Amino acid sequence: MAVVPWSRRLRSDERERYLQANNREFNSLFGYPDNSVKTAKYSVLNFLPMNLFEQFQRLANAYFLFLLLLQLIPQISSLAWYTTVVPLMVVLSITAVKDAIDDVKRHQNDNQVNNRSVLVLMNGRIVTDKWMNVQVGDIIKLENNQIVTADILLLSSSEPYSLTYIETAELDGETNLKVKQAISVTSEMEDNLKLLSAFDGEVRCESPNNKLDRFTGILMYKGKNYILNHDRLILRGCVIRNTDWCYGLVIFTGPDTKVMQNSGKSTFKRTHIDHLMNVLVLWIFLFLGSMCFLLAVGHYIWENNQGYYFQDYLPWKDYVSSSAFSAALIFWSYFIILNTMVPISLYVSVEIIRLGNSFYINWDQKMFYEPKNTPAQARTTTLNEELGQVKYVFSDKTGTLTQNIMIFNKCSINGTFYGDVNDKSAPRSQMGHRKEPVDFSYNNLADPKFSFYDKTLVEAVKKGDHWVHLFFLSLSLCHTVISEEKVEGELVYQAQSPDEGALVTAARNFGFVFRSRTSETIMVVEMGKTRVYQLLAILDFSNVRKRMSVIVRTPENRILLFCKGADTILCQLLHPSCRSLQDITMDHLDDFASDGLRTLMVAYRELDSAFFQDWSKKHSEACLSLENRENEISTVCEEIERDLMLLGATAIEDKLQDGVPETILTLNKAKIKIWVLTGDKQETAVNIAYACNIFEDEMDEIFIVEGNNDETVGRELRSAREKMKPDSLLESDPVNSYLATKPQPPFKIPEEVPSGSYGLIITGYSLAHALEGNLELELLRTACMCKGVICCRMTPLQKAQVVELVKKYKRAVTLAIGDGANDVSMIKVAHIGVGISGQEGMQAMLSSDYALSQFRYLQRLLLVHGRWSYNRMCKFLSYFFYKNFAFTLVHVWYAFYSGFSAQTVYDTWFITFYNLVYTSLPVLGLSLFDQDVNETWSLRFPELYEPGQHNLYFNKKEFVKCLLHGIYSSFVLYFIPMGTVFNSECKDGKEISDYQSFSLIVQTSLLCVVTMQITLETTYWTMISHVFTWGSLGFYFCILFFLYSDGLCLLFPDVFQFLGVARNTLNLPQMWLCVVLSIILCMLPVVGYQFLKPLFWPVSVDQIIDRIHHCMRHPRPYPVRTKLKHTASRRSAYAFSHKQGFGALITSGKTMKGLSPFIPSKAVPRTARTYTGLGEQTLGGHEQNLVHQDPGGRSSDPTETDPDLPGSVQESQAEVWVVGGLLQGRGTECGTQPRRSPAPPRRGGAQAAGGGATAEARPLPSRESSARDSPRSVQTEPRGGRAPALAQRAEPRAVLRGGGRAIQGASRRRCLRGRTTPRRESSHPGRAILRGVTPDPPNRLLKLSLRDAASADSRPGAIVVPTSPVTALEERARPLSPRPGDCGGSPLRAGAFAPPAPWAPVPSLIPV
Repeated sequence: MAVVPWSRRLRSDERERYLQANNREFNSLFGYPDNSVKTAKYSVLNFLPMNLFEQFQRLANAYFLFLLLLQLIPQISSLAWYTTVVPLMVVLSITAVKDAIDDVKRHQNDNQVNNRSVLVLMNGRIVTDKWMNVQVGDIIKLENNQIVTADILLLSSSEPYSLTYIETAELDGETNLKVKQAISVTSEMEDNLKLLSAFDGEVRCESPNNKLDRFTGILMYKGKNYILNHDRLILRGCVIRNTDWCYGLVIFTGPDTKVMQNSGKSTFKRTHIDHLMNVLVLWIFLFLGSMCFLLAVGHYIWENNQGYYFQDYLPWKDYVSSSAFSAALIFWSYFIILNTMVPISLYVSVEIIRLGNSFYINWDQKMFYEPKNTPAQARTTTLNEELGQVKYVFSDKTGTLTQNIMIFNKCSINGTFYGDVNDKSAPRSQMGHRKEPVDFSYNNLADPKFSFYDKTLVEAVKKGDHWVHLFFLSLSLCHTVISEEKVEGELVYQAQSPDEGALVTAARNFGFVFRSRTSETIMVVEMGKTRVYQLLAILDFSNVRKRMSVIVRTPENRILLFCKGADTILCQLLHPSCRSLQDITMDHLDDFASDGLRTLMVAYRELDSAFFQDWSKKHSEACLSLENRENEISTVCEEIERDLMLLGATAIEDKLQDGVPETILTLNKAKIKIWVLTGDKQETAVNIAYACNIFEDEMDEIFIVEGNNDETVGRELRSAREKMKPDSLLESDPVNSYLATKPQPPFKIPEEVPSGSYGLIITGYSLAHALEGNLELELLRTACMCKGVICCRMTPLQKAQVVELVKKYKRAVTLAIGDGANDVSMIKVAHIGVGISGQEGMQAMLSSDYALSQFRYLQRLLLVHGRWSYNRMCKFLSYFFYKNFAFTLVHVWYAFYSGFSAQTVYDTWFITFYNLVYTSLPVLGLSLFDQDVNETWSLRFPELYEPGQHNLYFNKKEFVKCLLHGIYSSFVLYFIPMGTVFNSECKDGKEISDYQSFSLIVQTSLLCVVTMQITLETTYWTMISHVFTWGSLGFYFCILFFLYSDGLCLLFPDVFQFLGVARNTLNLPQMWLCVVLSIILCMLPVVGYQFLKPLFWPVSVDQIIDRIHHCMRHPRPYPVRTKLKHTASRRSAYAFSHKQGFGALITSGKTMKGLSPFIPSKAVPRTARTYTGLGEQTLGGHEQNLVHQDPGGRSSDPTETDPDLPGSVQESQAEVWVVGGLLQGRGTECGTQPRRSPAPPRRGGAQAAGGGATAEARPLPSRESSARDSPRSVQTEPRGGRAPALAQRAEPRAVLRGGGRAIQGASRRRCLRGRTTPRRESSHPGRAILRGVTPDPPNRLLKLSLRDAASADSRPGAIVVPTSPVTALEERARPLSPRPGDCGGSPLRAGAFAPPAPWAPVPSLIPV
């Protein structure tokens, strides 16, 4: 093969990827990276220079390095060089060690990934190699449950048609399966190593990018080109599921893989306080320069005016030639002396404080997740105080707010509510306690992990309740789940949607076990009996249809359609007779929705054979149409998905993580805005938003932005902003006025207050337009006024863009929290990134700053640890700057009395130990242990968090206060001792105003003042705080006597020069007078300010703390929170979250590779049953007499006399059934099991009309109308007449009138018997079919008895059935599907009578 020219290689490297399979030599020419990943920042060689470079980006570190260089100059250095070198080395070393430890952990994680094993095809055989050695163009083999090594082009697999099932949790957080399929030309190679080794196809494809859902390329093989798309590519990080093996060609490796392209760049994050400290250090630097300049000028003046008088005593050095040059040297000398305004120990202390607060997070047992034995983890120590300033939280949905686990929670079957586990007869104290789970031991195939707590549902299943059985049968048949059974009895369901998996699992546990499927059959184990249903069609889900249906043929040769979907859709497809049951079910759905459950309706229909054959032809034609195929198919599906009989509804809990709603409610109280950024569907995200309290029913309005162009999106955003704040569109609006000045970006957009509570929903497609330059400010202003924001269908890049947008223009602290690889970008962009170690792998956690196991721990991380860290850091900085200003500026006052000679006030050892020893422990005790309120009050009053969001406790204003306070204290600390010792004498007459005594008095007063200052700052005293505070002061006096001792001064007279000063000065009453006066004068302004501030400048936090103190003094019992149930204005729908299923795949037969070896062979038909018509088949079976079960549990024979009826008729020649809205005559006895919940009372009725039949038509009631206000009628005619009205669909309720007697009590669900005289010849006398609608709730099987027309009655709920034959029906009859086993009797030819299509024949009991 010809070598590609170098220029072509460069072009392909920039614009496209070009590779050849099994040719490493050729592929190496392009310089593609290997498959190793690197998340670490340093290596052994570059650690020292890179780390030092990062550390000297801190202005303070660079400042101290500059000071160190100055101190090396002996002409200007008034302090020893080691006083700066040692602290600087300590700071750099501590930070370097911490960074090295963090990076070593990253290296370990990288090595763990890079050294994983993978099977690679090399030289015709499979060898085991490491991930990092895989190269572009290699062919690798992956097995079931293995993680995909690189982005690979699927070549072949063990499944039919080379299908491969994958789980993409690492990429998008979704655990449901997705399907990939190899192209046919490579699938033929299967696992033939000879063919795979000889494969030399060339691939041209797009260059590496971060688009997870897009891939384009061409495979050139054997002279032909094959189009490649995303369905052929399996991405790194996916997990192979339900596939024994597969082979793939490596396309992208290492950093080029899409998951790594989405990971973003690691940035060095700094807190707002770090940035503020850089600014303040610059201020201090300027202030220091100004002070040094003024002091140098003072020295110049002093030298010119008085200096020459001292030339004899203090001659100039040889290098000093003039006063100006001496002043220049003094400038730098004072620069060194006054450098303690920003001591190097500040940064040592900051690192220690952050490290200690990080340990608190790691050690917090209340953030320890026992099920996984996982503690909270502070993966960085530099952002702790930032946790107390968060304003915006950007959260993923799946796996972060939810567990991505669907649980079958409740259901409504035929009007009966199941799943309420509260025993209403139990004492109130026991209400709400969870009952014991239901025992499913009767079912050998039950899932042991499934739990349900309402035993009445199991009892109904065991008793053979027809509607309960039919309900669960529909769940076991109507789905696209794929079953896997490697061990007998251990079924594993692979579902396209977690919702489907939950429903099929529920049916499995209640005795209707979906066992396996082929392209033409579905095998279900019904209550221990294996039955095989022929699969005729799957009408799959789509976003428009919001429902799915399956059509099956039962073993009894009946054709049934089962449908499930959103209630808003299915309610329009129900048979009119279901109106009453629909009202009851809708009430149950409202209850489900109020609990935040995902719901769907379940319905069915029995189909006529001829009608289905006609429909099947139409469906086939629609599937083959070239234009508007989707619309054609949807139209055909609507023809058969109507007149459905309602079975009930299900309620699935998209299980939130524990405590999520409470956490979000608490964070909202803390004025933290929560935005959900998810790749999931809009409806699903909104449902979760309601369940999590991000959205509330009480909101004024929720805006939906779904435009598909810039103009529409802009108009929708402006419309929403106008409703929230009408003045925001006026030019006079302050924000508009500010933006009109066209400030240079980045600038801060002021906060805007809306007129109410609002929410915003925007899709990823609209977001792509909104994030453009012209609309991004519009989006930001609108979204920031909303209480909650939902961004759905987002790409990882869009998530990062939204976070960056808020960072750029709001200048607020942002926090991103997620659990999947698609969240890594926003985690890295946000100020704080939190990773959830949940269901979706470790990618997010490895890229995060903090790792939690549950979302609920976020409130503790922010409101407790974050707030404490922020408060402590602010107190630390305020106190630290104050004590150093007070310490340093004393030199300025002393300069006026020392000729501006750069002489220090204090002893050199005091200067060295002041920050490192004497004052270090008290400030650390304050910064590590102080609490304004404890954790309980912090969580109970989230409003305490608000000051951190506005950075109220330490800012430029507070810094100026510290400076002024320090200047005042330094003034007091200098002039009080000066005035005290000036011209003073001891008792023995000796003067005490010497330099050494004065120095000792000043430094002792200083330490006492700063110690008292920290006692005022401390609000939470512990034993350690006492030891640190008072112990440091005591330690000072101990060191004082040691350093000023005779022995030490005699041994080292040049170093220790304060001989005997301590014992002489400490005995002076003047000294203690100085100490007392200094403390009083320095503390008086602080105490006065703290007393007057709440009175004249109160803030909300002060009021809350006063309230807390009041509660602590007068404790009251903690209120018990009860869950308030409210009426929801919207309903969650399962169908909204469901994705396009495996329907087409299943019916195509591509998913089938054989039946499970554990399925009995006798249950499998040898050949597929063909549809030939049922005209010659007969009904078989024996006569049945089913017993009626009333709601009270008592049974009664159908022939008993009902005391509520005027009489019970014993004679019977024929019966009339009322089933689901159809009247049908039979010649045998039959009964039914009624609904457990009694039907609502009805008014109105019917009374006999002699002669001909009369019709009574009444309008349909509205939804709000009661069931009793809407009776309807069906027309019939007298003997020999036609009944044209019967061809029309009956109203939901009807009253039959005709030549006969009104039979009352039908609403009591009793089995009565009647008498008819049919004219039409049939195989059995007395058979007729009447079409009508029962006034009783639908889907109820009744027998009506007829006596004569003599005693008509008009009691409510009566039905009048004509005694004349129904010739019209007989003449229009079509073949009816046989029903063996439901109501037997003598054989009847199935083709005798049937209603015309498209009416559905009467559904009957399905034997199970």
